[in-house]
Amino acid sequence: MTTLKHITKLAENDNTILIGTAKTDFSKYGLSADEAAFVKKQIAAEEKIIPVNQYKRRLVIYIAETKKHAYQTLEAYRKTGNKLCGMVNGAKLESVTIVDLIGNQENTLALAEGMALGNYQFLNHRSDAKKAANSLNTINIYSKKVKATDIIKLQIVIDATNKARTLVNEPVNYLNAEQLAQEFQKMGKEAGFSVEVFNKAKITALKMGGLLAVNRGSIDPPTFTVMEWKPNRPKNKKPYVLVGKGVVYDTGGLSLKPTANSMDEMKCDMAGGAAVGCTLYALAKANVPVHVIGLVPATDNRPGMNAYTPGDILTMHNGMTVEMLNADAEGRLILADALSYAKKYEPELAIDLATLTGAAVAAVGKYGIVSMGTADKRTHDALKKSGEHVYERLVEFPFWDEYADLLKTEIADMKNIGGPIAGAITAGKFLEKFTSYPWLHFDIAGPAFINAPYDYRPKGGTGVGVRLLFDYLSNVTH
Repeated sequence: MTTLKHITKLAENDNTILIGTAKTDFSKYGLSADEAAFVKKQIAAEEKIIPVNQYKRRLVIYIAETKKHAYQTLEAYRKTGNKLCGMVNGAKLESVTIVDLIGNQENTLALAEGMALGNYQFLNHRSDAKKAANSLNTINIYSKKVKATDIIKLQIVIDATNKARTLVNEPVNYLNAEQLAQEFQKMGKEAGFSVEVFNKAKITALKMGGLLAVNRGSIDPPTFTVMEWKPNRPKNKKPYVLVGKGVVYDTGGLSLKPTANSMDEMKCDMAGGAAVGCTLYALAKANVPVHVIGLVPATDNRPGMNAYTPGDILTMHNGMTVEMLNADAEGRLILADALSYAKKYEPELAIDLATLTGAAVAAVGKYGIVSMGTADKRTHDALKKSGEHVYERLVEFPFWDEYADLLKTEIADMKNIGGPIAGAITAGKFLEKFTSYPWLHFDIAGPAFINAPYDYRPKGGTGVGVRLLFDYLSNVTH
């Protein structure tokens, strides 16, 4: 864990990162005449990161960048923070102090955010964890514009994002559906939100036919976790409902995943559920005055036991029937039951997050989240703005009625796949049938799990969705 600290006094020998511009007089901050001349030369050469070798401390100067849009500038600071994190760990330093010489709160926090997020490691199962651990553990922030409360909030969001990363990185033999629900219970107890876990008997009583069908191939029972953060005097009269896909491992079921290496990353198929639980954690920890409910249906999807078979007719929680033609299109089945269940809350808005389709990956890769749904333009635009602000960008897909025609079948109300075209959209149109309220679908299949580090996002689980939802829900107005 990386600890962020607000400081009001600089120590002479602290390892330091100075944020300034080409016009900043850095000689005031412990530089010799030769060092000051070296810095001026580097600035003239348009270097942005300038290490200065000093005997008693490590000093790095960052010549701040300004991009066309403010959100792009923030991302440039985060990326630089990640680079500086690598330099700090390379030098085996345990702490560093960021000094804001420009007087910009957001940019300074973004630099610290990039450092802290880039410092994450998943070492839970390594016998050499202590030796392999990064040296950096404390980031001090000195700025006239940054308040202690700003740093506390940033710490909460970083911790929540890293919790989501760890949940995604844990393999199914350490994190099945029941264990995932237990992790949510631990977070609820720590942060102060309520958690109720439905067992298989309760799920059966609720007639959640999608979740039960997907679970039929597993020896482990399913869970359905209901989380609620309801502060005193929330801004909203009707709750926001977040729904997360919780497939803790996906083999594809009897429609076994056919391509090489396609199952290697399938422990990540609960990334939507992790994002939902960890968003609730962050909201409660930060005491954000918004009433939010989180729903996570969870199971693994395997071809064993009495696994559901292509051609089966499923009766869902809302009574609709589905012809199941592809057991690897399981995420939409468990989400459909959860979205049906969400109706009881009469939500202001529901958002589901799911690693749902390869089509979304093919369309936007790791660079964005595919979005669609029935919420009004104002709501979608506000979420896009939050997406840009935290650089978890939303790409809105068309949601025309004609796509629903691809789900028609003669022997049930609908089928669970739409054919070879527009796979991400037909998955969304399937989910739409189970909503009766403003709703958005976020397909996070591209950015949720990556095979190599990407800036401050480490290899493996990225925790995508937590920062986006926290930003949006912290800024909603009613």
